This record gives sequence, structure tokens and C-alpha cells, in this order.
Amino acid sequence: MITYNFLQTYWWFLISVLGAILVFLLFVQGGQTLLSMEKNDIRRSMLINAIGRKWELTFTTLVVFGGAFFASFPLFYSTSFGGAYWLWMLILIGFVLQAVSYEYRKKKGNIYGKNTYDTFLAINGILATVLLGVAVAMFFFGAEFTINKTNIIDTKSPVISSWVSTHGLEAICNRKNLLLGFTVLFLARTQALLYFKNAIDDDAIRERSSKSLIFNGGFFVLSFLGFVGLLLTSEGYESTIIDGVETFTATPYKYLHNFIDMWWAAAAFIVGVILVLYAIIRSAFSKYYTKGIWFSGIGTMLVVMSLFWIAGYNNTAYYPSLLDPDSSLSIRNSSSSEFTLTVMSCVSLIIPFVAAYIIYSWRALSKKPITVKEMEESSHKY
Repeated sequence: MITYNFLQTYWWFLISVLGAILVFLLFVQGGQTLLSMEKNDIRRSMLINAIGRKWELTFTTLVVFGGAFFASFPLFYSTSFGGAYWLWMLILIGFVLQAVSYEYRKKKGNIYGKNTYDTFLAINGILATVLLGVAVAMFFFGAEFTINKTNIIDTKSPVISSWVSTHGLEAICNRKNLLLGFTVLFLARTQALLYFKNAIDDDAIRERSSKSLIFNGGFFVLSFLGFVGLLLTSEGYESTIIDGVETFTATPYKYLHNFIDMWWAAAAFIVGVILVLYAIIRSAFSKYYTKGIWFSGIGTMLVVMSLFWIAGYNNTAYYPSLLDPDSSLSIRNSSSSEFTLTVMSCVSLIIPFVAAYIIYSWRALSKKPITVKEMEESSHKY
């Protein structure tokens, strides 16, 4: 028989899968920060068309990720999205700039010029990656909020969660959060370079991408090692239920213990890291090797899923409160009702069909690598 605990565990797993896909697809944002790599107008258009064919997949995945979180763990959604207001507003503004830029960059009658929209794309590339990294970092390093569920009966102010007055700006200024933010930025740039090599058939672009991989890949590895070191030596909140009441206790090296206790999460993490390193090293030193994006993509998703697992499983608070430990959120105290999760679990059975559609769309949009001749002979979209 399916239990309530199983449903909560199952939905956290689905959230981890969606989060992993989203982080992989952020190579679109990473590519938008690399447009200055090409001064030639035709080759810059090749870069934009390569990532422009995929930008809607990233945005759609972000919406699905947020929607799934709202439906399965509504207390997190109301706490983070309602409390860290400025953090999420800046992310939203960045994605609005992206949508406008792809729509109007090459449109007839564009009065602002292509460079203006290229700048907007670069802004989205930085904001989306860094700030989403900051948002995820709060899963481990906490946020400044408190929870009082009795407030729901207060007709004047039925707000369950209370944040500090800066509403998310304090999270952006936190050095621990920013470390993961810049790690995600350079991961996205690294994967964009791998994708350019795969999606564009041009020796000049592939050569420059290989050279840029050395810097961007190296910076990513260093920042990632710094984040992992910080994570494994950090304390986390372990939840305990006594007489039906869930309490949280600060536990040194909690995430390291989670990796030890959940060997499968550690195995996924290690395999993922190896795949990403393989993709970076081989692609950086081989101009004609173009398959790195697939090794890096699979590796990235494995690492991200494993990080979600150690954040939410093994009686861990996935959203620690720095002001009141007992206000921390776990998959048990923040989920929807058993009935809601059961109904949604039935709906989730269509996910394989959605995945098949995404794969089909990806292949349909990338039947063959983009060439200079194709750009010169066609009225390219972006």
C-alpha cells in the first residue's frame, strides 16, 4: 500500500529530476553571456540561432519546476516565493528580457539595434544562473524566515511565513550563496561552449570554444570544489518527530553524513562529476570532439539530483531557518495533503510522454549543425 511518506519521497524525487533538467538547460543562459566571443556578425548569429532554438525549453522547464513545487510542497512555495520577493523578481525580470530579446532582436523596424538586445540576453544569462544558484544554495545554507501556521486564521494578515525586511536581498549578498551562484554561471558557460561545438559546424567557432573551455571549465571546477568543501563541512538541521511534533536539531557535517548514509546518492554524485570532467578535458584539448555536451549534460543532472537528495532525504530540513530552527521546512511538514499527492502521482504518469516530446522537439530543432553557408543563404530567425 502506498503511504503518505512514500508519496512525499516520490514527489521530492520528481522535483530533483526537474531541477536537474533545468540546470542542464541553463546552457542557453550561459551561451548568452558568450556572444562577445564572436565579432563577426554571421558567426554571432550562428551562436544566437544555436541557443535560440532551445531557449523556450529552459523557460518551460522553469515554469514546470515552479508549478510542481507549488503543487507538492506549497509551504515552501509560499515561504520562498512570497518571502524572498526581490530574489525571484530579479529572476523573473531576467527571463522577461530574454523573451523580448529573442522576439525583437532581428524584427523589422527594431529601433534599438541588435546590440541592445544582445546586452539584454547577457543580463538574463548572468541573472538567471547566479540568482537561481543563490535560490538553491538556501536549501543548504538556510534563509532568514520564521513560520507561524496559526497566522492563517488572522483575517487582517493571514501570512504564514515572515521574512526579514530585505526580502531576499540578504540571500543575494551571502557569500556562501553567491559561491554556488557563480558555480552555476560558469557551469552554464562551460556547457554552452560544449553545445556550440556540437551544434555549429564551423572550425573557427569550435577552435575558440575549445580555448574558452580551459578558462571557463577551470573556473567552474575551482568554484565547484569550493562549494563542495563548504557543503561537506557545514551543519544541517536534522528533523525528529516526538509525539507528532517535528523538531529540528543542528547537526555538524549533516550533508557529509547524508552521502555516507545514502550510498546511491554518493555514487550518482561521483559518476556525475567524472562525466563532467571527462567532457571538459576531452573537449578542451580536441577541437573536433563534439560529443562533450552529452557527457556533461548527463553528469550535471546526476550531480544536481544527488544534491537535492541529500538536501531533502534522510530526515533533513531542505530549507533551514536561520532565525528559528523549528520553522525549518522538511518534505514532511511542507507537503500537500495525502489526497492531493495521490491524485498528482496519477497525473505524473504522463511524464515519460512529456520527456519523449522534449526529446522529439530537441531532435527536430537540431537535425544538423549550423553552417556559415546556411546563415548566409537563409533569413535566420534570431
